[in-house]
Amino acid sequence: MTKASELREMNDEQLSFALQETQKELFQLRFQAATERLDAPSNIKRLRREIARIQTIQRERDLSLQKNA
Repeated sequence: MTKASELREMNDEQLSFALQETQKELFQLRFQAATERLDAPSNIKRLRREIARIQTIQRERDLSLQKNA
């Protein structure tokens, strides 16, 4: 799990890439859950929270850019 402080140190491109990779991983876990091959169901919750963290940081940056403009 990536901490919010670590995510804030990333630039916008790295955040977008991390978001895409996390979403792909979540999709794979959901597919495994549908086929009943999921080992740790808690990983789905962990990934959903990480996606939310990334999106929150992206939103904070967007708002700060709008405020400064």
